[in-house]
Amino acid sequence: MPISDNPSLIREIIMDHYEYPRNKKLKEDQRYVKVNLDSESCIDNIDLQVLVEDNIIKDICFDGVACAISTASTSIMSELLKGKKVEEAKVIIENYLNMLHGEEYDEELLGEAAVFVNTYKQANRIKCATLSWSGLKDIISKDK
Repeated sequence: MPISDNPSLIREIIMDHYEYPRNKKLKEDQRYVKVNLDSESCIDNIDLQVLVEDNIIKDICFDGVACAISTASTSIMSELLKGKKVEEAKVIIENYLNMLHGEEYDEELLGEAAVFVNTYKQANRIKCATLSWSGLKDIISKDK
């Protein structure tokens, strides 16, 4: 059964990533690209760090204050996209953003990120769920 068909599993995954976020620690390393992401509509204020080498996302980490949706989506994103080739990550991000806007997407590509499948029904939460994903998309889309 897909994650998207199991509301209790969705809640469990989101709360686990909110209470125990993965990769929530900034690195003191000049090779990382760092961006600050914040939202006018929520408490979200995240510093996102990304290390890309040889066209591969070697590391993603973050820190800051954010709501449960934003923290969980950033944590899930950091696990899902770490180790991926940049082009592969772009496809996954595009599918994730399509899902959040109620458009066609491939759930198999999204892993745990599919827990945000119903976010499009709450327009005010879309920004929370996309904040770090959009920041990563901007970082990996810049020409080196």
